[in-house]
Amino acid sequence: MPYWCAARLEPHREGLALHCLALAGYQTYYPRLRDRRIRHGRRVELRPALFPGYAFIAVELQWHAARWTAGVINLIMDGVGPARVPDAVIAEIRSREVGGLIELAPSLPLRRDARVRILRGPFTGHLAIFADMRPRQRVEILLQLLGGEQRVTLATKDIEVVR
Repeated sequence: MPYWCAARLEPHREGLALHCLALAGYQTYYPRLRDRRIRHGRRVELRPALFPGYAFIAVELQWHAARWTAGVINLIMDGVGPARVPDAVIAEIRSREVGGLIELAPSLPLRRDARVRILRGPFTGHLAIFADMRPRQRVEILLQLLGGEQRVTLATKDIEVVR
């Protein structure tokens, strides 16, 4: 009975690794995202990997050949053998595919000066003005406190846009 495991691939050689694994008889899964952007006034569709540098491989008995395939750095191990990825995880990722690509939910329509409501924390229920995005899913807002504007940094999930 085959099981899924994860393989770490060499940077910029993912195509080679997937091709060589297929030639060796392994079933592979390399999920990609659908990323629509505007570049130089044109709409373009990018297809980056969902997990850059990693692919899933269905292994039956011999995983050693997959480990030494061109383009593969190593398999993610659990002791002496490859760590198993549950079939439910692979099925969940595949269920999100539309036309072979995964479409993520659109991000919040945050733009400067948008009115937001604070959902969690000591300022729950207060209204503020969106100021800027910060690294690690954080936002900076302007909050009216004590007769002046104060800059406060919160997690993106802690605010909602007020229409």
